[in-house]
Amino acid sequence: MRSALGCAALGVLLLAVAGTFDAEPLYVTGSALALLGLGAAAWIRAGAWGAEIHRELTARSVLEEQPLGVRISVTSGRLPLPPGWIDEPLLPEPVRFQAGRRQARVRVEVTFGRRGRRRLAPPALVLRDPFGLAQSVVSGTGTDEVLVLPRLYPVNATAGGGDATPAHARAALIAAAETELDGLREHRPGSPASRIHWPAVARGHGLMERKLISEADSRPLVVVDPRAPSSQDALDGAVRAAASLCVHFARRSGCSLLLPGDRRAHVIEKDLVAWPAAHVRLALIDESTGPSLVAAQNRRGLVVLVAARPLDRPPRGLGRTPGGCILVIPAALPNRRPVLEVAGSQGFLTTRSGAAAAMEAVAG
Repeated sequence: MRSALGCAALGVLLLAVAGTFDAEPLYVTGSALALLGLGAAAWIRAGAWGAEIHRELTARSVLEEQPLGVRISVTSGRLPLPPGWIDEPLLPEPVRFQAGRRQARVRVEVTFGRRGRRRLAPPALVLRDPFGLAQSVVSGTGTDEVLVLPRLYPVNATAGGGDATPAHARAALIAAAETELDGLREHRPGSPASRIHWPAVARGHGLMERKLISEADSRPLVVVDPRAPSSQDALDGAVRAAASLCVHFARRSGCSLLLPGDRRAHVIEKDLVAWPAAHVRLALIDESTGPSLVAAQNRRGLVVLVAARPLDRPPRGLGRTPGGCILVIPAALPNRRPVLEVAGSQGFLTTRSGAAAAMEAVAG
């Protein structure tokens, strides 16, 4: 309002000069400036009285590059709105509207290119007279928050040579069977009779029972290592690759996901009930913490280590897993053919130990 008050003060000053020196032409100019300044200030102040601006989001979470609907509504108070515009941080430039309206609405679709939490500053309604003398800003209430989830990509299996083809058209990338025999042991009281190994009893070895591998231990395990990424794009690519692999494995046989800072892996069944919570955790991953590899050692199933930096070998203890280990990195390894490709990353078999099981899991 400073410009409007300054204009009015200038008009009053001219009126005082006109009265002092009896300069009649200054009366017209002084009166016009005083009325213009006071009128602009009163108009804008009255128009802003009771005016409100609100923003509504169609969702609180959205995938990367997925459109998010945003609706901004403006309502006037007792008087129609003066001229002005809507200042929305999500828009590249303000949206102007004409004076005399009771309501104004703007609908837009925005996309986010990177995962993570986005805090959106409230929109603002800016009212200004045509001469730019008076201005009033009406801010929205509260700060909106949007969680951008990592985008999912198809997993392309390249094992067995030839061009990469979508993995859903090939055999599923699963690790061994859901339940496998892991030897015999003495029968324990309370064990089901279906586990008794009758051939061993017939041979006179006593009452023996089958020792089974747990279903969770035989499923694929995806391990995320976000430490020391070569760039932010590499970190985001690794997270996208991990998310894509989790959904790919889970839809076929279920899988486990070991996140940085966790000592236990999260089990994701085929119904994907546990996937939304894991998806949120993946969206918030940073490079400060690495995974606890104790939970990934000595597993019977396939272990997939997704790293945000180029590596030529997995950490100690992962390369000798019975189900095999695949290293997924955002780079190519010299003289080595990848067994899968996903989200710009490539997966390589790390050692010959468990290579047959891993190749069977990849190529089917």
